[in-house]
Amino acid sequence: MSHSAEAKAQYNFNKLQKRLRRLTGQAVMDFNMIEDGDRIMVCLSGGKDSYTLLDTLQHLQRVAPVKFDLFAINLDQKQPGFPEHVLPEYLDKLGIEYKIVEEDTYSIVTDIIPEGKTTCSLCSRLRRGILYRTAKEMGATKIALGHHRDDMIETLFLNMFYGGKLKSMPAKLMSDNGEHMVIRPLAYCKEVDIEKYAERMEFPIIPCNLCGSQENLQRKHTKAMLAEWNKQHPGRIESIFTAMQNVVPSHLADKDLFNFKDLQTGDVIDGGDIALDKPDIPKQPALDDEHISDVVTINLS
Repeated sequence: MSHSAEAKAQYNFNKLQKRLRRLTGQAVMDFNMIEDGDRIMVCLSGGKDSYTLLDTLQHLQRVAPVKFDLFAINLDQKQPGFPEHVLPEYLDKLGIEYKIVEEDTYSIVTDIIPEGKTTCSLCSRLRRGILYRTAKEMGATKIALGHHRDDMIETLFLNMFYGGKLKSMPAKLMSDNGEHMVIRPLAYCKEVDIEKYAERMEFPIIPCNLCGSQENLQRKHTKAMLAEWNKQHPGRIESIFTAMQNVVPSHLADKDLFNFKDLQTGDVIDGGDIALDKPDIPKQPALDDEHISDVVTINLS
């Protein structure tokens, strides 16, 4: 690689790193994910998302005005061929507190689920229960997961297509047992950025062999649909995510979310009924975050 090419590659990487850090910081602020004195359990699977999450939170820990602790947790599910040495070696180099939890969920899942059927649902429930228990044992105040913007958008469509709900994956929520706060600091980050970052950082990626031979067809099809939309209509994905942050209950159809029964003449709610008006569609799609000036948000570099 020539000197100019190397300099350009470094410049692009610096921009990418800054963007991921800035968006993570913005999500943390917007949803009040991290508070002074927090002890955050970072769930590390060995995939690109969780490595990026840990790396970005470590940077935030160094620059944030609040003080908080981090420790990593990995669940060794006893999958055949799982490289048990990879994560401990990586975490030892980082010098971060961590715990490897060994639970043979692989045998449980393969014993219960018939061959050829998706294991994701049962595997997730088992994993979630173990993580909750470990968070309690380790005194964690927050559980950080590595889901990103694209995961949230895909989940929105999966719930609409297959669950009949306008529901996604929240950036912050209470755990289903009511005892833990779960946060997703990468909520504003794009998967393509995370992929590039993980590749450049040379994270020691560990594939999930448990479900690697079984395609989660619904999510795969939804991901392909969104990728095609993004290719044919640049800016559409950004618009969808913006829409998730601008919900108008009075213009949907959930009678429990909005009191349609008691709506009276003269009550103009959110602009009234303009459904038949010519839609005000901008000539240009929503700006991709990569093209939005860094000066408009907080600086965490």
